[in-house]
Amino acid sequence: MAKDVWFTADFHLGHANIIRYCARPAAEVSEMDQLILDRINQVVKQEDDLYFLGDFCVGDAARVEKYLRRIICRNIYFVRGNHDKGAAQAQHMFRWFKDLAEVSFAGRLVVLCHYPMRAWRGSHRGSWHLHGHCHGRLPEDPLLLSLDVGVDAHEYRPWHWDEIVSRLQPKEEQLRAQGRFRRALETADP
Repeated sequence: MAKDVWFTADFHLGHANIIRYCARPAAEVSEMDQLILDRINQVVKQEDDLYFLGDFCVGDAARVEKYLRRIICRNIYFVRGNHDKGAAQAQHMFRWFKDLAEVSFAGRLVVLCHYPMRAWRGSHRGSWHLHGHCHGRLPEDPLLLSLDVGVDAHEYRPWHWDEIVSRLQPKEEQLRAQGRFRRALETADP
């Protein structure tokens, strides 16, 4: 069975203020945590790859480990966010732990960062950028191939790679037709 690839960000598990700040559909932290963990475990399987783009939970490494035990997926690649002090202490629990990552899928360069960027490696040639941090509040830029993969922007669930492709590929084709990208960015799968 082939494994799937998923992207998400901004869980803020254990963070009471995020409920009000983002108008999350929960009365208390335990309810919010359960909603997010249930949504991820409904779709992401144990052997899938999950790219988490920052702001996992509040608390120390022990709390990070406690929450990770509640997630089925074992292949979590982590890009640090601004609320990841505990995750940094527990970075050995992830496949890798970075501030920014460049990955390739089917020859397509994808730049991963917690924060949205206006330019990234290959952005002028059609590479894609996935981020979190904005909780679905940053307006989409019609000229950038970027996407907020945070839970607040996607019904509190992760994005499957195919969903990202269906969202960004038509935009890329439109921008290419307009002459925005002079040539393709050549990449190789890792």
